[in-house]
Amino acid sequence: MAKRWTTALEAWAIPKRILDAATRDPWLLPVARFGGRADRAVSDPCGVSFERAAEVLRDSPGTVIDVGAGAGAASLPLAPWATSLTALDGNAAMLAAFAERAARLGIEHHEVLGTWPELATEIAMHDVAVVHHVVYNVAAIVPFVRALDERTTRRVVLELPPHHPLTWMNPLWKQFHDLDRPVSPIASDLVEILGAMGVADLRAEHWTTLGLAAADGSDSESLAERAALVTQRLCLRVEREPEVAAAMAETDPGYHRDIVTISWTPGSTPRNDTHR
Repeated sequence: MAKRWTTALEAWAIPKRILDAATRDPWLLPVARFGGRADRAVSDPCGVSFERAAEVLRDSPGTVIDVGAGAGAASLPLAPWATSLTALDGNAAMLAAFAERAARLGIEHHEVLGTWPELATEIAMHDVAVVHHVVYNVAAIVPFVRALDERTTRRVVLELPPHHPLTWMNPLWKQFHDLDRPVSPIASDLVEILGAMGVADLRAEHWTTLGLAAADGSDSESLAERAALVTQRLCLRVEREPEVAAAMAETDPGYHRDIVTISWTPGSTPRNDTHR
């Protein structure tokens, strides 16, 4: 199953002919958008993922590591019960946005520039690990998960959509590039992998949340704002944004998002490769 996960994610690579024609990096992340998401999460902490992390900290505060932290939407809401927050991300601008918000909250914080699990052994043990909307970018999922299990003492909490988060864009890729995109892997594949790894107290909970906050932290984005990012993701020129917006009017999932929260008690994964 782990090999199928890797193969499925490799199929999401954008073909070279399309990348070569792009005038912008399709994967460039808008820091302001992530900052708005973090601000919203702090002002209104909620959701199953938040509860699974918070419930082990409320009676006994501890350290939290946020892997693939962005601006801190997963970890900053836990500040009232955390003794410190550590953010790991490969984007320095995201870490700066996290640090600014953590400082405002008055919480001890640390930033680590790099990737997981490459830096896992250089980071201290933490009580809770939160990993939101990251794993669909992780082809080598078993080492990634095993490092989380080995470097966390009380709970690991992953958040992801049931399907790859860009699946909804598949009709747009077909329309603008005549390209058929994958539909896997899915969250249940990861649950199966974790089950085969033998993690303890494994839970997978499905729920629904409102969608992304706007760059200014408000509750919604305009279609034009979303179309600007999607046009970039589609490797199209900026002048095609109106075309993309018109197409999105029929394919955009809007603000309701289905989410899966996967959590477990760390320290139990055996060191074997029988599940690969």
